[in-house]
Amino acid sequence: MDLVVPLRCACPTTNQIAVGVNFLLTYLVEWGDDIPSIAALFGVDPQTVRDANNLSSTSIIFPFTPLLIPLPTVPTKIQVPPAPSPEPPTAPVGDHSQSSKKWVFVGVGIGAALLLLAALSVLLVCFFYRRRSQKGKPDSGSKMLAESADYTSMPENKSWSVSSEGIRYAIESLTVYKFEELQKATGFFGEVNRIKGSVYRGSFKGDDAAVKMMKGDVSSEINILRQINHSNVIRLSGFCVHEGNTYLVYEYAEKGSLSDWLHLKQHESSSSGLGWKQRVQIAYDVADALNYLHNYTNPPYIHKNLKSSNILLDGNLRAKVGNFGLARSVGNQEEGGLQLTRHVVGTQGYMAPEYIENGVVTPKLDVFAFGVVLLELLSGREAAGKEGLREELLSASISRVVEGENVREKLRGFVDPWMRREEYPLDLAFAMAQLADKCVAHDLNSRPSMSEVFMTLSKILSSSLDWDPSEELERSRSLSLRR
Repeated sequence: MDLVVPLRCACPTTNQIAVGVNFLLTYLVEWGDDIPSIAALFGVDPQTVRDANNLSSTSIIFPFTPLLIPLPTVPTKIQVPPAPSPEPPTAPVGDHSQSSKKWVFVGVGIGAALLLLAALSVLLVCFFYRRRSQKGKPDSGSKMLAESADYTSMPENKSWSVSSEGIRYAIESLTVYKFEELQKATGFFGEVNRIKGSVYRGSFKGDDAAVKMMKGDVSSEINILRQINHSNVIRLSGFCVHEGNTYLVYEYAEKGSLSDWLHLKQHESSSSGLGWKQRVQIAYDVADALNYLHNYTNPPYIHKNLKSSNILLDGNLRAKVGNFGLARSVGNQEEGGLQLTRHVVGTQGYMAPEYIENGVVTPKLDVFAFGVVLLELLSGREAAGKEGLREELLSASISRVVEGENVREKLRGFVDPWMRREEYPLDLAFAMAQLADKCVAHDLNSRPSMSEVFMTLSKILSSSLDWDPSEELERSRSLSLRR
């Protein structure tokens, strides 16, 4: 488990020095803080705090994130009312006490450093041991994809050709199943075990399984998935080649697809819908997976087919991105990873304008699709739906919500009605809507990178996990009484 502690280190700019700023203090935002109250705490002008952090008067600050406070003199302790103490201090305060405190802090720092080094050593040992054991032992107890996943978007009319090199690489990290094993697991591919299309339910030593039969050269997809190791990316555990067909065996996500949870009518009147915190967690998980694909795999990859039906949920409603049939590696990084294609394939509502119009493929293609998924999570609507008698893309509707007048009321009308007003924090919903609006910008250069999206969502998630729904209910009641 990685613990990321945000620290900001900066020096006063020339303009700040000119107005008397000599120090920049890092301050961690707490619940109830705003820029004026933080500025008053340190006796500085609120505008200088905004300028130091590139904030506007309408910017939202989130708890547990650091701000820079410009100060003219050496920072001192924040003056807060002392907590009542039941007993007077037993030790005299003096030079000896200050010296003792100093060595306590030194000891704590050394201990923390040694603990960190020990933890890293254990992680490295476990990592190499796990890799070694995986090479020597097949993973036959894997669980597979759920029924509601979209397995059928890969073309099945190509002639078979899996290169021997592709097979050799795949064997190194995947289980190679015998066809007889798949027949036994799926009841000889009986109709009763058919999930969808060419995907069949099976059981490997008691574990649920989904076996996907594919035609054509799938060595590219196999080699992509065998390199990926991330908790929010669906795992390919093995495959089988038999009589010109490839059978892929995937990790199982028992709660099905995000699309079903958001759009199927059966959830609208039941208690099984997704709450605010679950939706933010799912958005965070998907952003984590895409950020990993764009920045931490070698080579980096573009998913190219992100949509709510390709986002699967495990037993804890944690998201896993699946279906890498259209994925491709990123082009020249110096050119922004830009590639061109004449073969434009995708789902209406999720494809970015530059891809539809000119076949431009960059990582911002995934950013656009992710923005649409964010809008689905917020509104519960489909990516392409009907507005009256005409069809409207969800990506085209958000700008009208976050811009202009009566934003609060427009946002409440946009949010999924399954979540009542008191069941989500409006300020955080607005922050997510703003992020989605940036992701679906028509100009790809105006969209944020996935690393920026991931950082913003981490702040929204942190604030959401500490949000108390009862406070929202009390606020709603008080507003009703005032009216």
